[in-house]
Amino acid sequence: MKPRLFALLAFASLGLALARATPVKLAAPLAAQPFDLAEVRLGPGPFRDAMQRDRVYLLSLDPERLLHTFRLNVDLPSTAEPYGGWESPGVELRGHTLGHYLSACSLMYRSTGDDTFKQRVTTIVAELARCQAASPKAGFHEGYLSAFPESFFDRVETGKPVWAPWYTLHKIMAGLVDAYQLTGDKQALDILNGMAGWIKFRVGRLTHDQMQASLKTEFGGMNEVLANLYAITGNPDHLKLAEAFNQSAVFDPLAQGKDELNGLHANTQIPKMIGAARQFELTGDPRLHEIAETFWDRVALHRSYVIGGDSDSEHFFPVDDFADHLDAETTETCNTYNMLKLTRHLFEWDPQARTMDFYERALYNHILASQDPARGLFVYLMSLAPGHFKTYSTPENSFWCCVGTGMENHAKYGDTIFSHSADTLFVNLFIAADLDWRERHLTVHQETTFPDSDTTRLVFNCAAPTDLALRIRHPAWAARPLAITVNGQPVNVASKPSSYAELRRTWRDGDVVEVRFPMTLHTEDLPGDAHMVALLYGPIVLAGKLGSVDMPNPYTRDQLDQARFPDPVPPAFVTDRADWLRQVEMVSRSPLLFRTHDLAQPHDVLLAPFYKIQHERYTVYWRRLTPAAWTREQQAIATTEKQWTEARASAIDFVSAGDPVSEAAHHFTGTDTQTGALGERTWREAQKKGSFSYELDPKNAHALALVCAFGSRDRPNKFDVFVNDTKLAGPPLASDGPGDIQLVRYPIPSSVPGGGKPLTIRFQAENEWGAVTANVFGCALIASSP
Repeated sequence: MKPRLFALLAFASLGLALARATPVKLAAPLAAQPFDLAEVRLGPGPFRDAMQRDRVYLLSLDPERLLHTFRLNVDLPSTAEPYGGWESPGVELRGHTLGHYLSACSLMYRSTGDDTFKQRVTTIVAELARCQAASPKAGFHEGYLSAFPESFFDRVETGKPVWAPWYTLHKIMAGLVDAYQLTGDKQALDILNGMAGWIKFRVGRLTHDQMQASLKTEFGGMNEVLANLYAITGNPDHLKLAEAFNQSAVFDPLAQGKDELNGLHANTQIPKMIGAARQFELTGDPRLHEIAETFWDRVALHRSYVIGGDSDSEHFFPVDDFADHLDAETTETCNTYNMLKLTRHLFEWDPQARTMDFYERALYNHILASQDPARGLFVYLMSLAPGHFKTYSTPENSFWCCVGTGMENHAKYGDTIFSHSADTLFVNLFIAADLDWRERHLTVHQETTFPDSDTTRLVFNCAAPTDLALRIRHPAWAARPLAITVNGQPVNVASKPSSYAELRRTWRDGDVVEVRFPMTLHTEDLPGDAHMVALLYGPIVLAGKLGSVDMPNPYTRDQLDQARFPDPVPPAFVTDRADWLRQVEMVSRSPLLFRTHDLAQPHDVLLAPFYKIQHERYTVYWRRLTPAAWTREQQAIATTEKQWTEARASAIDFVSAGDPVSEAAHHFTGTDTQTGALGERTWREAQKKGSFSYELDPKNAHALALVCAFGSRDRPNKFDVFVNDTKLAGPPLASDGPGDIQLVRYPIPSSVPGGGKPLTIRFQAENEWGAVTANVFGCALIASSP
């Protein structure tokens, strides 16, 4: 693309460049500078497609509805219909989505030049200014702005339960920072200064210990957004406020190089580290560098699954326990959104390929994979449970945190493809894009269909010959040398995997660099478990396409609604060959597809890039068994099925859970419970505090036992089984049994009141977040052996 094609865009953004100028000089200068999003335009490919879907979704949302609770909070009139889900008027996190929406619209404007998004930003900012101005009359302190009352912060400060008001305030402020920096809206900065004054009032009243105690409630990236505000204003109060949100309990171990993350809510921690990274850049404090670096190393390189995501049920777990955390609640998408932001900081300090290797892995296999291609909607928890599926938000009744970050994710794909120093251009990602490097008066056109091809092509357009070092990432997954040509002539460039290949020369208009990457099929074990393996082609995680049998509608209001759906047991890789990867054959290069050959049992499978698999079941991690182990497993499954058949045949009474006829005959009652089918079996389970019960008739029999069929891969859940309100004792669930079911036998104590009356069998989930019963397929009341 010729430089003149960007001329109008460059002129239009001149005022924005001035708006983004800051009075604070970095104390830790960046070795690799990011390009302005306005200098990069995506070319054809999956990332531009994702951005276009995001554009359509953003325009489908009504700013009036997002502003509704802000207006009501300060007694301003609103006739808009409120959105649902986490934006419902009674939900304590209400208002967070508007902050994300401001960021997403600002990013989309900057990424595309579409003035529609700037207009939306301007409208929203003006209305937020009205709400802020009305706060004192509504009884709030000057400068306060949110969609909920200021009393929420009283609850934070006194240790009373409340759902993360500082977190929501961070999102609102981050949206305003983006509005100011990316669209040039000066009113956004006025609002921010007012909010910072209010924060100074709240925080200034607290002792250090009181402030640290208040940080036990999730507070998002308040230390980052206040540091960014300091960079804009130069006001030292803003930096002091940022530092007040540095949590000693988390920062101190990391500053000493210690990983004490087990059990912590994962995405509560990552924004704090971005704040530490930003403060390091502004202050040069090496302790903050160590905190951010240690955290990134431990999470990116030791606590992440193959797709680049981390955590289970939103929490970090011991690094040697991955085998116990392969379920439907893995890898919150917000975590990866924030890990990529942190990765960008580390790369800018020290442009090493290892950070971009992680960035690429997570970008393709988690972020790109998290968008619904049909409607542009979003995944919260990216399930890695073998045989499970992706669950998406609804358009107007979810608004989870990962909906908010999802809006942003797909609006800013141009932010890391290229980086630069004064005399160096870094090519970090192989994504079709056009770069306009205005300071150097050149453009670079990157043409590629990677990963459906193994080549990228860079075309230079220069106003004049330009001396420049071109550094092209040699990815860790490219085990052999890169094949590089300049204007069709091969060149020898020394590089090794996870490094940068450097071409330093005088570039002239029309120069063409072509790079071919040695992409190969390779594997990666589940950490700590060599019998669970994932397949990759280059950086692309491959997943098995397992169809949509017994899948529910994938759109849901609650992110956990379908996490408890049981899954059919997927095929296993059965081999004792050392070279078993030869049994995985490429069947198509574009689109990228593979098929196993005499490897998977009970049938071979088709494999595709994980980011392309939507609306069907899949497997990312595969069990690898020897033929002898496979035979033993099939025998164990047959034995369990035989025992279940015998239990039902000899049962005094039997109920098939989830079967409406059987349940009605046994006087089913329940709350917070759902049901479904897995093949010919029906099932039922209950969520937090929920329960369900049946009446089974002992028919005057004595010495009874209850045999229950649970899901074979239900991990130890937090629930109890009762008979007539007497809790039964039984063995714990195995969580890794073969087949579809596992059987648990509960002796019924002789003390349970009998008299020939029906017994009430109740399954009760505990009263805590994430507590659920197992999937119950059925219960057989049997005569117990003496």
